[in-house]
Amino acid sequence: MAKELKWRGLNAEEVKALSMDKFLEMVPSRQRRSLARGYTTDQKALLKKINAGESNLKTHSRNMIVLPLMVGLTIGVYTGKEFVKILVTLDMLGHRLGEFAHTRKPVSHSSAGVGSTRSSKAVTAR
Repeated sequence: MAKELKWRGLNAEEVKALSMDKFLEMVPSRQRRSLARGYTTDQKALLKKINAGESNLKTHSRNMIVLPLMVGLTIGVYTGKEFVKILVTLDMLGHRLGEFAHTRKPVSHSSAGVGSTRSSKAVTAR
């Protein structure tokens, strides 16, 4: 039997039914303060797309806090080069979208080529 996924003691259906006031009581103070200030124009545009039921969601708003209405959606978050698709789960609630779309790739080091300097050892992973 699979373990049921919960966030702060609530399952997915209960979380989606939460009002914004109840959700704000359950998130840390930094997220509460950010949401109390209101949304930016980019964040408003993303919420408008979500409420309209669009399927191909893309956003540059990496600082958008994951809200209960986003659970189960796939959102493309811009990394500065490309859109990384993120499937929003219960564990992500209260975090920012940018935390799940990394902007830097790991560097793998190898030996330098013939006639090259030692500084050209760093080769980015592909």
